[in-house]
Amino acid sequence: MDHFINQFVFGVYPYVAGTVFIFGSLLRFERGQYTWRAMSSQMLTPRSATFQRASVAFHVGILLLFFGHLVGLLTPSWIYESLGLTAAAKQMAAMLAGGLFGFLCLYGITYLLWRRLFVPAVRANSAAMDTFIISLICLQLMTGLGTIVESTGHLDGHTMQLLAHWAQHIVTFRSGAHEFIQDVSWSYKTHILLGMVMFTAFPFSRLVHVWSWPWAYARRHYQIVRQH
Repeated sequence: MDHFINQFVFGVYPYVAGTVFIFGSLLRFERGQYTWRAMSSQMLTPRSATFQRASVAFHVGILLLFFGHLVGLLTPSWIYESLGLTAAAKQMAAMLAGGLFGFLCLYGITYLLWRRLFVPAVRANSAAMDTFIISLICLQLMTGLGTIVESTGHLDGHTMQLLAHWAQHIVTFRSGAHEFIQDVSWSYKTHILLGMVMFTAFPFSRLVHVWSWPWAYARRHYQIVRQH
């Protein structure tokens, strides 16, 4: 039973999540363009330096984490080995960068989650999906930081290589991907599973506005909001 669950969750579900992520986003853009926006709640509360710092920290942190995971997991080992970087050194770099960017992002999203839950005007204008997705990201960050603690117990880079082999087999549609992480710690598996749930929920959340950056978002006209 454990083998079957592992095979489904880490061998089949990634493609389910990926399909929903891609085609769900396309359908959302085609059928619901009026909902294709960030739905900012900044105007619902007074100007706050804390909010601005938290928002910047969250966005910068999550972008750096995303691209860090993308490069770290999908770069074949022979590339960084040819540059003289060992698996152990790569793991250490990933732990340092992940910890720095993770805490930066966690600082931002903790404030944003508190604001969404406890500021009446923001809470009243929040959809259930808004609260769910920001809570999911917060939980994902905490499990990711937990994997850093887990990684201190094995600094040889072997587990990181297994995770990279899993990811590379998934994106290249090779069979047997789930076998690479059959025996890795539950903390890594939880982090991966939450990441796939996030991709599944993506098309139904405000996160779709990411698709508009920077091609359209950066070139948009300013939106004028009058106080009176």
